[in-house]
Amino acid sequence: MPNRFLCWTALSLTGVLACSEAGSAGSDAAGSPESQPTAASAAGASAPAASQVSQSSAKDASSSNTLVVAPRMAAPGANPAAPGAMTGAPATGAASTIPATPATPPAAKPSQEKFDAVGSNPFVVAERDPFSTFAADVDTASYDVFRRNMEQNAPQNKDAVRIEEFVNYFEYDYPAPERSEEHPFKINTALAQNPFGRDTLLLRVGIQARKPQPDERKQANLVFLVDTSGSMQSADKLPLVQYLLTHSLDVLNTDDKVSIVTYAGNTSVALAPTAVVEKDKISAVINGLSAGGSTNGAGGIQLAYQQAEAVFNQAGINHVILCTDGDFNVGISNTDELVKLIKEKRTSGITLTALGFGLGNLNDAMMEKVSNAGNGMYSVITSRTQASRYAEDRMLRTFLHVAKDMKIQVEWNPEKVEAYRLIGYEDRAIADMDFRDDKVDAGEVGAGHRVTALYEVVPKGKQIPKIDGAPVDKTGEPEPGDRELDTEDMILVKVRYKLPGAGETDAAKEVVIRSAGSDVPAFDKADKDLQYSAAIAAFAEILKDSPYKTPNKIELLREVFAAQQERDIERKEFLGLFDKAVMTLPKP
Repeated sequence: MPNRFLCWTALSLTGVLACSEAGSAGSDAAGSPESQPTAASAAGASAPAASQVSQSSAKDASSSNTLVVAPRMAAPGANPAAPGAMTGAPATGAASTIPATPATPPAAKPSQEKFDAVGSNPFVVAERDPFSTFAADVDTASYDVFRRNMEQNAPQNKDAVRIEEFVNYFEYDYPAPERSEEHPFKINTALAQNPFGRDTLLLRVGIQARKPQPDERKQANLVFLVDTSGSMQSADKLPLVQYLLTHSLDVLNTDDKVSIVTYAGNTSVALAPTAVVEKDKISAVINGLSAGGSTNGAGGIQLAYQQAEAVFNQAGINHVILCTDGDFNVGISNTDELVKLIKEKRTSGITLTALGFGLGNLNDAMMEKVSNAGNGMYSVITSRTQASRYAEDRMLRTFLHVAKDMKIQVEWNPEKVEAYRLIGYEDRAIADMDFRDDKVDAGEVGAGHRVTALYEVVPKGKQIPKIDGAPVDKTGEPEPGDRELDTEDMILVKVRYKLPGAGETDAAKEVVIRSAGSDVPAFDKADKDLQYSAAIAAFAEILKDSPYKTPNKIELLREVFAAQQERDIERKEFLGLFDKAVMTLPKP
């Protein structure tokens, strides 16, 4: 990999790395896809230069869990920060007619983004607590934020890292159920030796939902709830929302209905429910959106639900898509109150997805919680390329649930396992006693979605690793609950879920698989999906500054990523992001 930065000082992961670019930045940028004009630049949009991206000062960074990376300088006349420019996405189709919204370059001030640190799970002694219980999660926003930061040379906040969202961003070749099978997903497991410096094993639990069928596509009643407040003016916010909405019209069926609700200081219905066959009418409304004013997000949510209720489709999909940078400052702005409001609305059969946009103002903590409350999925859109991928690959899968309130419980055999550690899912934990309480809300899984969970396992008779700063498992009497595995089992994986149309009081279904754990290959001989997911999790541990991080294994991680880069475009893209991220890390 070319050495494009000369790094002259490095502190800790939560400190500062300052770099200066080697070689001729001008000649490099001028010949790269990043310097090609987009539709926004052709229309005269004022996109912020990379050097104008909001960054914390060295003083702020040293106390705010960020890494500061010197900005890459663009060639004269280049427009590197226009949506899609970082990935060279072409401006095609109806989106090229979107009028440019004057961009307000982010000020050079500390980031106002809000993330909740989720901590790290401890090793749990299997004899004391053999049950590991959590909700399924298919969100990708944490990885999306990492990708955005690498593309825009922005600080990476360690609190933004949720390991399971890095792992679940990628596709894996897990076996899927046939349409005729009883359950809409399959469970599989795989084991391997841990190559990351500890005398432990790695366990992967994979769940693959049934792939969507063309005749399963239900009519959609969608409400796009668009933040048009002043904070949405920059090129990576409202113009990118407009691109996504316009591109979505090419994916939806002509009899689907679309509404558009906007909110700033006030709320309004920009478009009443309209069939997609009237594409020109809808596009004209999208093109006419502009930003300015304060942010009455709660008022917008109320109005969006009203539009969804007005044409509620009993047999179809009724969904609100919130497009915002997450800056609510008028009306209900307390996250707990917003969550309560959205939970009340979801009982009517209307779900909600949160899509984040932009840099410097993202309220990630709020958006993750409201999307979970709305039984939706949370993603962050960072470019035209990502907007296109979301519309074409993820949007409809998000709407078409095959299972809801999915809870996962792994029961461990203390005769075979000394201790275990769930890697990620810290904020998705469920009390063991609530696994079979079917009133407890959990995660939703769409058609074609995968859920991956990883564990670090200490075999019986081995010592639990002593790690500085690691959380300590609680002590005391063994956890209550019937032990259900057989003596020859190493684990019992139980998945409990409801079908999408089930009510709150309806009984859930349960699927159980067993594994004796007898096949434990070396890591380089293990299942390729286990290798990749484990490497992604190990990289996320480094970004998170987790006590379990293994920065001395960076070269091993790169070997795994390079070996699988040709599997799909996401893996190829990630290898470049990984190489760039490594340049910002202190040497172990």
